[in-house]
Amino acid sequence: MSLATATATATHASRLIEESGQQAPYLLTPGPLTTSDATKAAMLHDWGSWDDDFNRLTAEVREQLLEMAGAPGDAYACVPLQGSGTFAVEAALATAIDRQGKALVLANGAYGQRAAKILDYLGRAHVVLDKGDYLPPRDEEVAAHLDADPEITDVFLVHCETSSGILNPLSEIAEVVKARGKGLIVDAMSSFGAVPLTVEDVPFDVMVSSANKCIEGVPGFGFVILRRELLEASAGRSHSLSLDLYEQWRYMERTGQWRFTPPTHVVAAFHTALAEHLAEGGVAGRLVRYTRSRDRLVAGMRAMGFATLLEDRWLSPIITTFFSPGHPSFDFGRFYAELKARGFIIYPGKLTQAESFRIGCIGRLDATVIERLLVAVREALDAMGVDDCRPVA
Repeated sequence: MSLATATATATHASRLIEESGQQAPYLLTPGPLTTSDATKAAMLHDWGSWDDDFNRLTAEVREQLLEMAGAPGDAYACVPLQGSGTFAVEAALATAIDRQGKALVLANGAYGQRAAKILDYLGRAHVVLDKGDYLPPRDEEVAAHLDADPEITDVFLVHCETSSGILNPLSEIAEVVKARGKGLIVDAMSSFGAVPLTVEDVPFDVMVSSANKCIEGVPGFGFVILRRELLEASAGRSHSLSLDLYEQWRYMERTGQWRFTPPTHVVAAFHTALAEHLAEGGVAGRLVRYTRSRDRLVAGMRAMGFATLLEDRWLSPIITTFFSPGHPSFDFGRFYAELKARGFIIYPGKLTQAESFRIGCIGRLDATVIERLLVAVREALDAMGVDDCRPVA
């Protein structure tokens, strides 16, 4: 289905929604997120999983993702994998880290900790540099760990840790990792497509992301971009039949097909989302929109008395964590329900030592939607009788 056809179908679908009086709330979350009408409409067409037309979609998606990462096809491969982003992270870790290897996991939130748990399941040796809820790992700390433990073979980092909203200093960490000849595994789940990340600027060995993040597709598959040399050396390394990236890649290279039943509708939606991403100006264009939304959100919430978890220099354009008000009448469950009734869905916090909540800026929304959200936040607070949004000291 072409973008023009999808757009026409989307217009019809939107008219039906309007006539029914139903309007889905905006998803101000780190994914799944609000998608465009054209992306939704792309899922109205059924595809044969072995059909040449669908194989063409898969091939184009793989090629375009490599281009977005600035990764030459003779040196890197893009391997999509059915399932959530965590499926892809587990597959990547099992592929990239030799069974006799050892990983340094840089953690400052739930997803770094999840990577360490995956390594526990895999039986891979690892150590964790845990920075807590809101501090980034820095290059000198990573260098010290690598110099003190020569057995470390690979370093894992979450680029944008959405449990706090922090954008970790990937470039400086990549420099010390590569200077010591170690493998670099980047979880770019919530940054790829909106925050610049290319092989030229960040010489990663493995990068993992997902369909339902900054490229604004729907959930159903993740993808791994990794060095071909590393992939070819990983035969027999995976612990899992269905999560074996090497076998998935070999099968796709040989047949153009997915090894097991693919998420056909999700791939079609993602193909359309990629076209819209390019039309918006690619990574640079999407970063501009997300940053404007983030800036308006933070300014408006601070004007009401809310405090952000992070200093401005660490705020990502993806999602922002706010401390919950210390006012005795504030209850997150009630706050969530009040906002949902006004057309907005936000995320609870994931901090270990403070009450908080999160508001995302990714998906098919912009600063005008954020303006409406700020009005809804004010109305929700008034309904709850909260007149002081400062957090507990």
